[in-house]
Amino acid sequence: MKKLGSLLLISLLSGVVTLGAYKLFLEPKSNTITTVAPTFSKNVSLGAENTDFTAAADMAIHSVVHVKNVTTQRVYRDPFEFFFGNRGGSQQQMQIGTGSGVIISEDGYIATNNHVIQNANELEVTLNNNKSYKAKLVGTDSKMDIALLKIDADEKLPYMVFGDSDAIKVGEWVLAVGNPYNLTSTVTAGIISAKARDLSNEGLQSFIQTDAAVNPGNSGGALVNTRGELIGINTMISSPTGSYAGYSFAVPSNITRKIIEDLMQFGNVQRGALGVEGAELNSAVAEQVGISETQGFYINGITKNSGAEKAGIKEGDIIIKLDDKKIKGFSDLTSYLNTKRPNEVVNVTVLRNENEKVIPVTLTKKELLTFEANGIEFEEISTSDKKEFGISYGVKIKDVHNKSIADYSDYLKGSIVLSVDNIKAKDIKTVINYLKQKGEQRSQYQLLTKNGSIERVIF
Repeated sequence: MKKLGSLLLISLLSGVVTLGAYKLFLEPKSNTITTVAPTFSKNVSLGAENTDFTAAADMAIHSVVHVKNVTTQRVYRDPFEFFFGNRGGSQQQMQIGTGSGVIISEDGYIATNNHVIQNANELEVTLNNNKSYKAKLVGTDSKMDIALLKIDADEKLPYMVFGDSDAIKVGEWVLAVGNPYNLTSTVTAGIISAKARDLSNEGLQSFIQTDAAVNPGNSGGALVNTRGELIGINTMISSPTGSYAGYSFAVPSNITRKIIEDLMQFGNVQRGALGVEGAELNSAVAEQVGISETQGFYINGITKNSGAEKAGIKEGDIIIKLDDKKIKGFSDLTSYLNTKRPNEVVNVTVLRNENEKVIPVTLTKKELLTFEANGIEFEEISTSDKKEFGISYGVKIKDVHNKSIADYSDYLKGSIVLSVDNIKAKDIKTVINYLKQKGEQRSQYQLLTKNGSIERVIF
């Protein structure tokens, strides 16, 4: 009996092993899989090999053009001829610069960078099919580095559709299309590295950062998503050598589109201003002003006669949202406002005494708050300025963008303009109207400097 029992046990064990082996190695796999943890592999692209760039590239290369900029400048044989005006010793020299542009309509409107066409005497555009056309300049926005050109072609042109740059995500695949080093129709791939990047640390611009290779000549070209939609105009690179070193930057398409529509409709850029001053929050700023929030825009000043003042926004408020856009810092704030026009209403969500409050604000025309002429930005003086300087009128120099007087920018910023060409600077409207009529001619300014002295300067 013991032997029979042993044999029976061995037979049972053998059967179990055989059945297990069959189940494991031989039985056809079932379509039903039972898991104890969720799997996300079906929804995640693990690399560029899983993304097809060919359709987007094919759409983009036919809409990106080569821009040639011909400029002439007077060359002096020695520096004394420049200072003392010896005309006989100078000569005209032609220079040719190149860049890229993006066709945005079938009738020949082209977006590019302002620095690609700056100071041009002649502009020529070459399409992907090697046809060339003379181009005329429609308008520019030097602050955002965008320009609009127009060509008259003998056919309907392939053009690029604008995408929503606010909807892009960090890590999303993109293509940079342009003409680096005169190599036409060049396509490179990368990802969105960051959004709302401010290179000036002043919140003036809000770039898309990408690691797609961009080099000299790519300026003005297209940054497109995998659907072939335009999400940015490639503008600059960050590099110690002047060539691609890992990062490039583009003006977002939503800002570009608004600028172009303004140039086509009004002939200039219509900028809506909120009318607040302040600082981007971080731990240091939060500690300094005695709050716990470390993200958002802290308001420490309200511009007189601005929409913010009229709507009841107060100093000490923290802007955390504009409409549905979250505001983490200054570049988020300016990037959204750069897509808006005067008299549009923006719902501003602020934190006030740790409570959220939504305040509708009608944007003011920025030129009524600040105005730039010949690279100098002016603003109205505040009540505190009048009290500090003991004056009842004047216009304040807010910033200096003119490179020819950049060495004196720190000295000029904060000075009060009392008159321009002996015309009393009663308010910013007076200065605006006069300088617009005069154009780019030099003017004599009477300044009350920050140290209290009165001086006359010409620029």
